[in-house]
Amino acid sequence: MSNLFWLTDAQMDRLRPFFPRPHGKPRVDDRRVLSGIIFINRNGLRWCDAPREYGPPKTLYNRWKRWSDKGVFARMMEGLAAEGSEQKTIMIDATYLKAHRTASSLRVKKGGAAG
Repeated sequence: MSNLFWLTDAQMDRLRPFFPRPHGKPRVDDRRVLSGIIFINRNGLRWCDAPREYGPPKTLYNRWKRWSDKGVFARMMEGLAAEGSEQKTIMIDATYLKAHRTASSLRVKKGGAAG
């Protein structure tokens, strides 16, 4: 598969401070597993459909589940969002609303009769 996603060295360097410390047995390659997790989530695939280049699907799922439960991914997102960013307020204008095509023909019924 030629269009696999792989994290770069620079991206791994930015993410590494958020990784939990290993306990006992060393983890399998973090780059391979995280790249696989991102690929699965980005493409909306099932874990069992992960390309074999990322390793066993069970490994991808277990890492995703453990780190999600520990809040590792949430800390990564918060940390990356806070790095060098200035605080700003973003407002979204919702003046453009799409109505269903029958919305203009609806009438309020008074006393059971169309009005």
